Amino acid sequence: MAVSDTFRVDTPALQNLLEKIGAGQLQLPDFQRGWVWDDAHIKAIIASISQGHPVGAIMGMETGGEARFSPVPFKGAPNISDAPEMLILDGQQRLTSLFLSLKSKSPVPTRNEQGKDLLRWYYLDMELFLAANGDPDDAILSLPDNKKITRDFGRQIELDLSVPEYEYQYGKFPLNLVYDMAGMLSWQQGYQTHFNTTEKSAFVSAFVLKIVQVFGSYKVPMIVLSKSTPKIAVCTVFENVNTGGVPLTVFELLTATYAADGFKLRDDWEERKGKLYGISKNLHGIDETDFLAAVTLYATYQKSLTNDNAVGCKRKDILNLDLTTYREHADALLEGFRKASKFLHTQKIFDSFNLPYKTQIIPLSAICTALDDAYDLATTQEKLTQWYWCGALGELYGSANETRYANDMQQVPKWLQDAETPVTIRDGNFAPTRLLSLQTRNSAAYKGIAALLMNHGCQDFISGQSMDITNYFDEAVDIHHIFPAAHCENQKYNRNLWNSVVNKTPLSARTNRVLGGRAPSAYLGTLENNPKYAIPKQILDNHLKTHLIDIVAVRHDDFDGFIVNRAKALLDLIQSATGKAVAGRDSEETIRAFGNRLI
Repeated sequence: MAVSDTFRVDTPALQNLLEKIGAGQLQLPDFQRGWVWDDAHIKAIIASISQGHPVGAIMGMETGGEARFSPVPFKGAPNISDAPEMLILDGQQRLTSLFLSLKSKSPVPTRNEQGKDLLRWYYLDMELFLAANGDPDDAILSLPDNKKITRDFGRQIELDLSVPEYEYQYGKFPLNLVYDMAGMLSWQQGYQTHFNTTEKSAFVSAFVLKIVQVFGSYKVPMIVLSKSTPKIAVCTVFENVNTGGVPLTVFELLTATYAADGFKLRDDWEERKGKLYGISKNLHGIDETDFLAAVTLYATYQKSLTNDNAVGCKRKDILNLDLTTYREHADALLEGFRKASKFLHTQKIFDSFNLPYKTQIIPLSAICTALDDAYDLATTQEKLTQWYWCGALGELYGSANETRYANDMQQVPKWLQDAETPVTIRDGNFAPTRLLSLQTRNSAAYKGIAALLMNHGCQDFISGQSMDITNYFDEAVDIHHIFPAAHCENQKYNRNLWNSVVNKTPLSARTNRVLGGRAPSAYLGTLENNPKYAIPKQILDNHLKTHLIDIVAVRHDDFDGFIVNRAKALLDLIQSATGKAVAGRDSEETIRAFGNRLI
């Protein structure tokens, strides 16, 4: 349909666009930025297409006109033509993601939300795809290069799709066959042969028919700039449609939605952000999306109390948060965050730098909001503490947390009234050997154990002061080695042991400087005999004991004995915090790692 002399609007089939990318007929101008979409974005756009939902218009430019640019192929496409028929000005991220996931026969090189590089295969859950009320987000699966999903640090396999027979068995269809008719029919035949039942044959036939209907008929609105479009106009258009090259966030989408009612969400957030950050440093880092997620989680929970409303804070849930509901609950959530911050203080977590998981504050603040006055009850605090440490030490909030948030929001308040134990507590397990792999503060459990030691009452070696909020900041408390790193390297101790959390504890910067790189017996002698400190032996020993340090071992520089005994004490501390026994303390794996049982 002609619209003007400079552009027209088409609706090509997605399949046709992807085939043209593979043939080099569609390419990119050389000034386009690189493909940057992460795994979550790829899954989201596939989910939208699987439901026939729009994914936005594409903008292209015919080649051969005044605006001449060097073409480059899409990522993953062969460089087989230097004369494409069209360049894509807007839509690179979407088309590249779809080409790699739906057409390529290689794993997709992407990244997670933290920027770590990944290789992923994409699958469609057949039953969820066919279900009338299925969640499209849940139907799209992303698997690593080996096509296996594992847990417990790779020791247990949750899903294995490494061979077609497993794909058939678990009903997971490889999405890179949706536009490969021969490959799809071959897979269908293999599925039917695998089960060899009339019921399964009918099921897979219905599935393939729907695949063809949904993906095969999917069309994309496309604005095409004609050859006559001046170069300056093309550049202006490109800048307008690629502002920063960053996709709209859920916050920006809601900002635009609320603006129609005259409400300035960004201004509202900036005011609330100032209040949040003024409460405590442990809330620094909470951003606008976190706050919206917490409001949505709580709002959906409140609705669920009177109807069958689903509880959650996925992207679609946040986008459904209307302005009236936001205004109704935003102030309450601000108070919920204040209570969450107060709770973290009771656990000796004073700043965001040493916070195990920022993500866990989302359900924590929503739960605290729901508790209202019951938050202050001793029984509430005791159970909330157990839930928190099962999540943090079980390392359950690293990624893909929305389902866990929903479970926490529904289960924790009921559990506080003596209902069934929440799934987060059931899932929150800690392996003894995990102590040795906790080497840096990048791990939630690493920071969590330091907080547990402070909450246990550990005292600074020199001052004897417990780690409260005042001296934590005034004395620059941080996590330092007990057997100093320089000494351990000189003695050629196993780095896996001496650099682990077992050999670390919260100390002031001043105390750490006094320890230097010397053996414990040497720096303890200095603290006792140097007139500048002159700490009596018994008092110094008492300080050490508050850190769960074996006095005899450190005074005799017995590194192996120290490691074993402190590991035992830390596991006891973890058991106390989580209310759960640590399994495997006398397993062969533990004995190999520590040289002894940890019982």
